[in-house]
Amino acid sequence: MKKTLFSIAAILMIMASTTITASAQETVVNRGDTLWGIGQEYGVSVEDIKDINGLSSDLIHPGQTIQISEESNNSNESTSSDELYTVNSGDTLWGIGQDYSVKVDSLKSWNDLSSDIIHPGQELVVEGTQAASTNSEPVEEEEAKEETKEETSKSNETSGDDVAKTLTMEATAYTAFCEGCSGTTYTGIDLRANPDRKVIAVDPDVIPLGSEVYVEGYGKAVAGDIGGAIQNDRIDVFIPNQDDALDFGRKDVEVTVYE
Repeated sequence: MKKTLFSIAAILMIMASTTITASAQETVVNRGDTLWGIGQEYGVSVEDIKDINGLSSDLIHPGQTIQISEESNNSNESTSSDELYTVNSGDTLWGIGQDYSVKVDSLKSWNDLSSDIIHPGQELVVEGTQAASTNSEPVEEEEAKEETKEETSKSNETSGDDVAKTLTMEATAYTAFCEGCSGTTYTGIDLRANPDRKVIAVDPDVIPLGSEVYVEGYGKAVAGDIGGAIQNDRIDVFIPNQDDALDFGRKDVEVTVYE
């Protein structure tokens, strides 16, 4: 009797395995492929691919055959109405979040990101069906976003004629709304009264105070402050919200200084 039960169980396992295989597609890994990229191509998550292939990490190799679950693919078709943004060189999650009025944490959640690292050519969900279901904060209207992008583009074009120098700097962020902060910069700018001002702290020996600058991932700003730790190739960008300032982290950015 025990042998009969075992045989039936074995048959059921074989049938189940056959069913899974029949409902899956296969793709062969090419050089440079990643689970994230394959997932974007087939509309499935990285976790779905890892589950169906029994992978314990994101590591894959050229020539490896990967199964793609059609069931998972169908379940993700609703994301076709999501708005996607293609990452450009120099983009940061913080900068993209500012453009689309969403938080860095939301972008990471919608796109299954475990860190703030993004790459040129990568597509990110920035709003749409998926975003609407998880974002508790209102998102700017499309026209307002386009106007913001056009204004940024125009300011870059008009300022580019008088470039004094371009530097690669290590950037961090600070806020005026913290314990012990005065809220007033070294040059007298009241950041608490003007939270929308784009101001950076600099080493005056590197970037003269009062200079107009453009900071990659931050935008057009004025060098209006200093700091004890801001020396040589370091800058500090002002961000009014403390959580957003922490999200900015520490990164290398390109800083254009205008005459």
